[in-house]
Amino acid sequence: MEERSLRVVGTDKTFFNKLTKTLTKFLIPTQIGINGMRISMKRNALIKAFDASENIEDDSKKDVMDKKYEDAYTAYLEALDKYVLDTIYKKVKNETATKLESTALSQYYGIVQLKQSEYVEYKYRKQKYLLELDKETVVNSEKQKNMEKYMKFYITKQDNLYKGILKNYSVKLADTTNIYDSTKDWIYIKIFDTLEDYIKNILPLKINDPKLEKVAKEYEKYEKFAVGKLDTRDNIEKNMILLGLSRNLFTHSLPLVVAEQCYMKLIKDARCLVQDTKIAAKREKAYTMLLNLIEDYNIRLLATKVYWENAKEREKFKTFYEKYKEVGKLKEVDFIEYVKEKEILFIKEDINRLKDEKTDYSKLIKYYKRKLVDYGAMKEITSFTTKNQKYKRDKISKRIANV
Repeated sequence: MEERSLRVVGTDKTFFNKLTKTLTKFLIPTQIGINGMRISMKRNALIKAFDASENIEDDSKKDVMDKKYEDAYTAYLEALDKYVLDTIYKKVKNETATKLESTALSQYYGIVQLKQSEYVEYKYRKQKYLLELDKETVVNSEKQKNMEKYMKFYITKQDNLYKGILKNYSVKLADTTNIYDSTKDWIYIKIFDTLEDYIKNILPLKINDPKLEKVAKEYEKYEKFAVGKLDTRDNIEKNMILLGLSRNLFTHSLPLVVAEQCYMKLIKDARCLVQDTKIAAKREKAYTMLLNLIEDYNIRLLATKVYWENAKEREKFKTFYEKYKEVGKLKEVDFIEYVKEKEILFIKEDINRLKDEKTDYSKLIKYYKRKLVDYGAMKEITSFTTKNQKYKRDKISKRIANV
C-alpha cells in the first residue's frame, strides 16, 4: 500500500472537488459496479468498526475493538489506493485521462520518491490525501447513510495525521545535527503551510464545538486573510494568527520550544520589513504589526513558559512582565496613555533584544529611537561636540530612562 500512495504538500480544495467529480463515475456504487461496491463496503466496515471502538465500555474488549478498527482502516486505504489509482493509471496509459487525473498520477509518483528521503512525511501525507479524496466523493454522492459517523471518523483521523506531520517538523526544527540546511527556513514554511491547511480544511468541520469557543474567535481573524492577494505584511500577520491558533490546537505536536522558534522567525521577518520599507504609511503599518507580534510572543508564549534554560532571561522577562501589568492598569483610566506606555515598553524591550542579534538592525534602532523621542521617552540633543573637537554630530538622541 505504501508503494502506491499519493502526496500533496499543499492541499488544493478546488483540485479535490474537480478531481472527485471526475472520479465519481468510478467511485459511486450505482455507476461503477464492483470496484465502487468494494470501496463502499470497506468504508462501511470502517465506520462500523470506528463507532464500536469509540463507544466500547468494556475495557477488556477495548484492545480487540481497536485492532478491528485498525484492520478495517488499512483495508479501506488499500481499496482506495488500488482501485482509484489503477483506474487513473489505465486512463493515463490509454491517453483517455483528464488533466486533473494526470496531475493525480504525477503526485502518486512524487510520493514514491518521497519515501526514500522523508518516510514519515510520506506515510502521513499518503493517508491524508486518500482520506480527502474519498471524503469529497462521499459528500458529492449524497447517498452515504452514515454521513455523521463518517465525518466523525474523518475529523478524528485527520486530527491525528496533522499532529503527526507537525510533530515530524518539530523534530526536524529541533535537530541541530542537520548540516545540509542550517537556516531551516523550509521547515518554517512547511509548518505554517500545514497549519493553514488544517485551519482552512479541517477546523471549519468542527468549529461549532463548544470546546472551541476561544479558537472560533481567533479563526474569525484568520478568515480576513483567507481571500485576496496578500503582501509580505499580511502573510506575517496571518502566520502570527496561525501560530496563536496552534497553541490551542497542537500544544503537544508543536511544543512550546518549537513555537518559540516560529515566533522568533516571524519577529525577525517583521523587523526586516519595518527596516526595509521606504514608504512611510506602509512602514507604520508594518511597525504596528511588529508591536502586535512582540506582544503576542511575550504574553501568549513566554508568559506560559515554565522551564527556562537561562535563568537571566527568565529574570529579564519577569521584570518586563511586571512593567507590562503596571501599564495595563492604565487601560481603564486613560486608554491613550495606556497605548503610548505599552508601545514605549515594547520598543525598549526589543531594543534590548537587538543588542544580541547578528543581523544589522541599525536602521530599525534609529527608527525606534525616533519614536521614543516623539513620545518624550528620549531626549534629543543637537550640535553636540566632543571636548577634543574631533567628533561633531548634528543630532544625538540621549535616553532619559534606560532602554
